[in-house]
Amino acid sequence: MASSLTLTKIDAGYGAVRVLEDVSLQVGAGETVALLGTNGNGKSTLMKSIMGIVQPSAGSIRASIEGAEHELVGRTTEEIVDLGIAFVPEGRRLFPKLTVTENLLLGAFRPKARAAIQRNLDFCFETFPRLKERARQLAGSMSGGEQQMLALARALMSAPRILLIDEPSVGLAPLLVSRTIEKIKELKEGYDLTVLMAEQNFTQAIRIADRGYVIVHGRIAFAGESAEALKNNEMIREFYLGA
Repeated sequence: MASSLTLTKIDAGYGAVRVLEDVSLQVGAGETVALLGTNGNGKSTLMKSIMGIVQPSAGSIRASIEGAEHELVGRTTEEIVDLGIAFVPEGRRLFPKLTVTENLLLGAFRPKARAAIQRNLDFCFETFPRLKERARQLAGSMSGGEQQMLALARALMSAPRILLIDEPSVGLAPLLVSRTIEKIKELKEGYDLTVLMAEQNFTQAIRIADRGYVIVHGRIAFAGESAEALKNNEMIREFYLGA
């Protein structure tokens, strides 16, 4: 059963600094939705608010997972992960002095994922053959592209229903960005996931997004109901696509 995510009038920030203001968006069951915007506009803060890393000062974040409704505001990050929501943070945040396999196993601490560790591990190695080849290699000695693969695979080890991905293209060469975006699409379809992806590379993001939102200075400036609507929006074409 596919899952969904709904944010309603979210305000959030750090101390006296408000970053998000009156943000509402929805990720429907089985959708891939792109949260588009340049650096410093609030994409990461929004992702952290969903995960409970930043607690919103106002608004509601509701997740529908396997037929049950959950309010996320006020929950801890551990509780949110236990519900079936996984997060791939910007910069990957791996354990550099642990091996590939050890990093993957750390992703499976969610109780519901523990019974399926071997199945999920086999799936990750099948999806990312390079990780299987380097199973005993220290994560910190891998290339940026390989580390991004590992970060995605580690999130999948928690057997999520909703996957949040923050800036998957950061630090990668153009060819690796394209491959990473394709892998996200493959994983979404193979795992029947609902995906919210924050990305500043508009061209790559809208290749796999069903639709998307543009965030500017902490507010939703445009909601595109399809990838075509995003491509054809005058603001996006002028400021983000160089048209």
